[in-house]
Amino acid sequence: MASSRPGPPEASAPSSRLEEILDDKLRIQELPESDHEYEDLSPQEEAHMAYLESVKIPIVDDFKTESTEIQDETLEVVLPFLEGNPNDFPLNEHGIPHLQKEKHVKFLKKALGDYPAPFAMMDASRPWIVYWSLQGLSALGYDISEYRERVIHTFSLAQYPAGGYGGNYGHLPHLAATYAAVLSIIMVSTPSTPSTYDSINRKNLWHFLGQLKQPDGGFNMTTGGEEDIRGAYCGLVVISLLNLPLELPDDAPARKHGLTSFTDRLGEWIGKCQAFDGGISAAPGNEAHGAYAFCGLGALAILGAPKHTLHTYLDMGALVHWLSARQCAPEGGYNGRTNKLVDGCYSHWVGGCWAIVEAAAAAAAPSPASLWNRDALARYILSAAQFAKGGLVDKPGKRPDAYHTCYNLAGLSAAQHRYLHDGDAVAEQGLDAPFGWTPNGSFAGSRVWADADEVGLVHPVFVIPFGAVRESRRYFAGKNSF
Repeated sequence: MASSRPGPPEASAPSSRLEEILDDKLRIQELPESDHEYEDLSPQEEAHMAYLESVKIPIVDDFKTESTEIQDETLEVVLPFLEGNPNDFPLNEHGIPHLQKEKHVKFLKKALGDYPAPFAMMDASRPWIVYWSLQGLSALGYDISEYRERVIHTFSLAQYPAGGYGGNYGHLPHLAATYAAVLSIIMVSTPSTPSTYDSINRKNLWHFLGQLKQPDGGFNMTTGGEEDIRGAYCGLVVISLLNLPLELPDDAPARKHGLTSFTDRLGEWIGKCQAFDGGISAAPGNEAHGAYAFCGLGALAILGAPKHTLHTYLDMGALVHWLSARQCAPEGGYNGRTNKLVDGCYSHWVGGCWAIVEAAAAAAAPSPASLWNRDALARYILSAAQFAKGGLVDKPGKRPDAYHTCYNLAGLSAAQHRYLHDGDAVAEQGLDAPFGWTPNGSFAGSRVWADADEVGLVHPVFVIPFGAVRESRRYFAGKNSF
């Protein structure tokens, strides 16, 4: 892992623009009337300042809370990266740092290596570290086939005899670890290496999932564990990608309550997770959260075409309002909850929601305008979320890790590419809906990235490369039984 540094360059002194934004008086900043407002700035800095003037600047009153003070401190750290180039990265034609692909590849390859003893606490997260690293490398265009044997060996040890995957050898199975393990195996598998696909014990995994299905429609994360919306999403991803039977195993406890299928009552349960403010929570009655929003939307996009399922189970107007409110100004990135700070991981968890939402909106408008500011998100990722030595971060001053690197890159991909979902091209039976997505070209609107800064296509629901989804479906399509 890359070492930490004391703090981002030039981040110790407040930005001059920050001083204006945080003026003690309640006011709205007016746009400059003079063309000489930025006489002492370079043309690139002048363009950045003009951009910051153009976005909606928070209006700060005299009432101070811990939240407002932390937000002020965050702006103090982030704004220098939006105004200038503290890391001294090469700039593209828009005056924005290029995506440092070689540095990020080097960082992620190191993340797949050995760890020192203090990282023993991360042992149960091994499947996630593998998934984050492989997906990040794939997004950067790196050939991950060299890791095939290591991946299969790692997860053959983590596969629980009775079904599912744990964090490591001897660990009890958990749905989150199972999700990450299955995606990792699928990413390194090809039709010419069927043994990699077949390393997954589908029958035992099916029985494990049957133990997790709950009478109210949701899923537990592990036997006797918590029930939340992660289970709905992770469970459906595994079932659909591996073409597992939708019928519940005979020994599934939910059968005693009249349920016969993994999808029974699930859409209704997800709908109950929508909070009063429009976001989606972990479970009914909880606070809305960006990552849970993606899990809820992803699950509904597997249950059926988004143009049907989202309108059936969710208040779409409230959802769009809540998602829009997560994009921070002037930072441009997303936060995960109301009154929280910008964080690079939500580039995916919230930014990744929009493809699914726009597919649902297409039912009313065949060619809807983009519902979110892709340009602002890309600006945050390229300018503020790249660590000088490689890897991507939560925000400037934080350490890079595989998690934030993976999801910043997935969010950048979401900003750069458009996708279409053809709900009529897939059979409305089983869980075929997530296989109806197709790329629809690069985003043609305002953009701050160069062609060299583009990353690979990421499937809007499965969050792995499109090619891996296509090959997995082709391989498992004929395996309707065990």
